[in-house]
Amino acid sequence: MLKLGIPKETKVMEGRVSLLPSAVAEIVDKGGEVFIESNAGLLSGYDNLSYGDAGAIICASPEALYEEAELIVKVKEPITTDLQYLRREHQLFCYLHLAANPCLLEQLQNIGLRAIAFETVEEGKQLPLLSPMSEIAGRVAVQSASYWLQGHTVYGTAGRGVLLGGATATERGHVTVLGAGTAGTFAIMEAAALGANVTVFDINPQALKRVRAIAANITALHPSRQALTKTLTNTDLLIGAVLIPGAVAPTLITREMVHAMPKGSVIVDISIDQGGCIETMRATDYSAPTYLDEGVIHAGVTNLPGSVPRTASAALSTALLPYVTTLLKGRLEQCPALVKAINVDEGATVHPALM
Repeated sequence: MLKLGIPKETKVMEGRVSLLPSAVAEIVDKGGEVFIESNAGLLSGYDNLSYGDAGAIICASPEALYEEAELIVKVKEPITTDLQYLRREHQLFCYLHLAANPCLLEQLQNIGLRAIAFETVEEGKQLPLLSPMSEIAGRVAVQSASYWLQGHTVYGTAGRGVLLGGATATERGHVTVLGAGTAGTFAIMEAAALGANVTVFDINPQALKRVRAIAANITALHPSRQALTKTLTNTDLLIGAVLIPGAVAPTLITREMVHAMPKGSVIVDISIDQGGCIETMRATDYSAPTYLDEGVIHAGVTNLPGSVPRTASAALSTALLPYVTTLLKGRLEQCPALVKAINVDEGATVHPALM
C-alpha cells in the first residue's frame, strides 16, 4: 500500500482535517501506514494523542510529512507554503478548483505530480466529495450573512439592519438564491426556516419544482434577465450557488444589477471557488471576509465550511474514506470516478473542463 500523508491546513482560519482518527484506524487496520503533521486535527477537536492511538505516525514538521508520504490527502488546495514540499512522485488528493486558479494549475504541471480533485469525483450525476461541503456552505452562507446584514459596522461596513425572519408588524427579509443544487438547496432551507421570503432561480424545471415544495415562503423562477433584475431591487441577501463541475462558473449577475440592489444588502458567493457567478465578486478569506462594492456588502470566502471544522471534517472524512482506501491500494484504474477526477498528470492537464 502507498504511504498516506495528512498535512496541517495552511489557509487562513482553515480548521478542517481530511481524515478523522476513526478513518485513520480503519486504514491502519487494513495494513496502511499513515503519517500526520503535528496538530493537524486540533481545530477539529482531535489532538495528536487521538491520532497516535489510531495508529498514525506524528510528524513534527511538514518537511518530515511530505518526505515520508506518497499519497497526500488534504482539504484545501496547496498554497505557497505547501507547494515547496510537493514532488513529482506524490499523488495529491484534495479540493483544487483549478479552473479559477490557472497559476496553481501551471505550478502543479511544473511539479509533474498527479493531482486528483475532490470536486470532480463523479458517481453518476452525483458529486460525493463536494456535496457534504456544499451542504454546510449553504447553511453557513445564510448564517454568516444574517450577521453581516445587521446595522452595526461589520468589518468596516454596515448592513441594512434587517432581520431575515422579520418580527411582529414588520416585513420579512428577502433572500435570493442562484442555483438549486446542493449548496443552493441548503441555503434555501436555512433561509426559509429563519422565516425569510426566498426566491430561487435555476434553469432546471425539476429543481425548481423540488425546492418550491420545501416551504410556502419559497418562490421558484426561471433566471430570465428581466426576472433577476426585478427581484434584486428588493433583495436583502443574494446567495450565488451556481456550479458546473470542474469548470469556471458563469457570470449571471452584472455590476449594473448589483448597483440596483438596496444599499447595505449582502452578497455571499458560494461559487467563488470556481471563479464566482457575480461580476463584482472577488475571493476573500476569514481574516477580511467582506468588502463594499456598489454599496453592497460582498463576501467571497473560499472556505466557508472551514468556520465549522468539527462538523465539516466529520462529514468530509466519512465521504473520503472509500476513495482514499482505493488509492492507497493502488486501484485507481479500477475506479472510473477517480480516473475521471484526475486534473493534472505528469505535467499535462487531463480534465476536459480545464482544457
